[in-house]
Amino acid sequence: MKLSAHRAGSGPPLVLVHGLGGSWRTWEPVLPGLSAHRSVVAVDLPGFAGDTPPLAEPSLAALNDALQEWLVEEGLADVPLVGSSLGARMVLELSRRGIGRDNVALDPGGFWTDREAAVFRASIAASVALLRRIRPVLPALLGSAAGRTALLPQFSARPWALDADVVRTELEGYLDSPSFDPVLDDLARAPRQQGAPAGSVPGRLTIGWGRRDRVTLARQAARAAEAFPDAELHWFARSGHFPLWDEPEETVRLVLDRTS
Repeated sequence: MKLSAHRAGSGPPLVLVHGLGGSWRTWEPVLPGLSAHRSVVAVDLPGFAGDTPPLAEPSLAALNDALQEWLVEEGLADVPLVGSSLGARMVLELSRRGIGRDNVALDPGGFWTDREAAVFRASIAASVALLRRIRPVLPALLGSAAGRTALLPQFSARPWALDADVVRTELEGYLDSPSFDPVLDDLARAPRQQGAPAGSVPGRLTIGWGRRDRVTLARQAARAAEAFPDAELHWFARSGHFPLWDEPEETVRLVLDRTS
């Protein structure tokens, strides 16, 4: 499959992998800082808000295989990968397969208990169902600090401070993604993320986690670190599920430092 991708900047290449329902635009808060130092390739995963069409049978495994195949075809299989949420879990899986180099995973899924996975699926499904019902007034709601605070506490530690256009693009992307529902179901019901033995991942591996994450809970970070013993764990003290929203400057510094 040919994946669509947004390219910007110059310098050593860096591949960005967005989360469930998103597109390359997920990375807009950090793109200027990253592209000032790197040739950024921000992919659109199949079947979400970007320009890549859906897979015939959307699943986490199929997404991983499609991304790996595309990276190999594009000559990007040995460059640093940075992922957010679903994209972070995919980066960890590709690290386990020996793809990338000095990879960074921000708030990955896949390290939940059965109960946590069920709550994850139910809460995200309920949130998206609400967004579908209120879509006609969604831009107006997100245009106010009060509206963002009411709609986004699950995703952000400081939703009132977020850029209205950034969050509107992200949330509307969830609603426009044909693969959102089947991949959400698969994420919650598929086997947990498999780890990698010490010394088996390519280069440095960094796992970043928001202390106030209400999607992939902060306690899951210890399980991720145990599964990937080579990984360095970085805490975003004032961030929720998306450090690139809540702490964009710290996110840029971390990525540039860990992928240098």
